Amino acid sequence: MHIGMVGLGRMGGNMAERLRAGGHEVTGYDPHNDAADVKSLADLVQALPSPRVVWVMVPAGEATASTVTELKDLLDAGDIVIDGGNNKYTQDQEHARDLDTKGVKLLDCGVSGGIWGLKEGYALMVGGDAADVATCQPIFDTLKPAGDSGFVHAGPLGAGHFVKMVHNGIEYGMMQAYAEGYELIAATDLVTDVEGTFASWTQGTVIRSWLLDLLVRALKEDPGLDQLEGKADDSGEGRWTVEAAIEHGVPMPAISAALFARFTSRQDDSPAMKVVAALRNQFGGHATTSKGGERSGVLNAPH
Repeated sequence: MHIGMVGLGRMGGNMAERLRAGGHEVTGYDPHNDAADVKSLADLVQALPSPRVVWVMVPAGEATASTVTELKDLLDAGDIVIDGGNNKYTQDQEHARDLDTKGVKLLDCGVSGGIWGLKEGYALMVGGDAADVATCQPIFDTLKPAGDSGFVHAGPLGAGHFVKMVHNGIEYGMMQAYAEGYELIAATDLVTDVEGTFASWTQGTVIRSWLLDLLVRALKEDPGLDQLEGKADDSGEGRWTVEAAIEHGVPMPAISAALFARFTSRQDDSPAMKVVAALRNQFGGHATTSKGGERSGVLNAPH
């Protein structure tokens, strides 16, 4: 297939590369990236065959909204826009109603995989009409990991970003549990090999996971995590998950506590928050703050 990719940052650029390696033709646009193939959205739309498929991989919120609005005026009935950012599912529904005035279709696609997705593949959670999903299935098949899992058509429009929102809420809770365990073990003089303890858990235990592997990697690179400030940002999905839990009357104490712990991290240099900051940097290249206050990485990438 021939697809347009709007946004060629850490995620969009790697996704474009994986698609090209899988035999697809990709025309990329990013006003802030020299790797762009065209100089404007209008040029990108002009370069695509009809019916067009345009994947939008830009930061959630205003950047996505303005891109979708501009595309609405450029695309034709039957064209498809895929929103792959971390937008709130209710925003997808608003964008879909706007695009529908031109007959342009929208799919919302939650994407997980971070900076590792180019090699390992991306977990994709899609919402939208089944016929539109089928049209784009060759793209999804190339981006997802090998095997039977890693892709779901979760339901109608909004379902993709809803389940990605919950996915990221679960991620908050898992990271917080590892972080608190680390802080307790590091606080006692009884354990003399903290890093080795976590490394030993990567095989044979019920708490082994990719996140645990990444924590071990982070501890090897920075034993004691002394180069990090105990501060972890939140990019929205945790808040939205808790809001949805309140709306639906679903108890969610672990995820709620993990979200509030991130708020606490902005006041105290917490060892537990050092673990969360390190993990976010490991799997998604999210920004970290050094002891000297320097920031590195980029915030708000989908993961």
